Amino acid sequence: MGRGKIPIKRIENQTTRQVTFSKRRAGLLKKTHELSVLCDAQIGLIIFSTTGKMCQYCTEGYRMEQIIERYQKVTGTCIPEHDNREHLYNELAVLRKETRRLQLSMRRYTGEDMSSIPFEELDQLEHELERSVIKVRERKNELLQQQLDNLRRKERILEEENSNMYRWVQEHRAAIEYQQGGMEAKPVEHQQVVDQFSFFGEPSSVLQLATIPQQFQSYQLQLAQPNLQDSNV
Repeated sequence: MGRGKIPIKRIENQTTRQVTFSKRRAGLLKKTHELSVLCDAQIGLIIFSTTGKMCQYCTEGYRMEQIIERYQKVTGTCIPEHDNREHLYNELAVLRKETRRLQLSMRRYTGEDMSSIPFEELDQLEHELERSVIKVRERKNELLQQQLDNLRRKERILEEENSNMYRWVQEHRAAIEYQQGGMEAKPVEHQQVVDQFSFFGEPSSVLQLATIPQQFQSYQLQLAQPNLQDSNV
């Protein structure tokens, strides 16, 4: 059973990609050498890896420069031998010109060097500054509104906490007053019950029980039983 085809796309795993590069590079160099020997072909092969390492192959008896020179003659292309200092000077001049233009624009936006500006440019500069001021004010108002919303939210939180604290204090105070009021009312209530009974201590007649006020009928009274041990019965 043969191996399945490997999809031709970039290998994401770096280790696998490096291993595959090494194997296929060796196979490519081998096939290139075989093609050069079997067919007497002039071949120049240059390979650069992702790490920048170069690998090359050239047909035996030739140099890579000879093959490249032959390629240039056939295709009509050439590699310039002179340096690129002139190109660098041109780029430097362009950058200096752009820098001067930006510096002049900055001075105009700050109100400096206005004497040499024509009326049309002044009018355009005025409109640009007005648009900039509008954007700055919009951003400023947006930040102020955000700060105001944050302050209002904090104010609501503090009001809720204050209300909860006030409610807790009131409930705690009411509970304390209720407990203190109950402790003071018990002796007074007991004394009122005692004062209603004229026979308290030594009851003279059972008939006096009928004179108990209605509000004290809930109290359970028990007649004193004579001590049989002390009697001579």
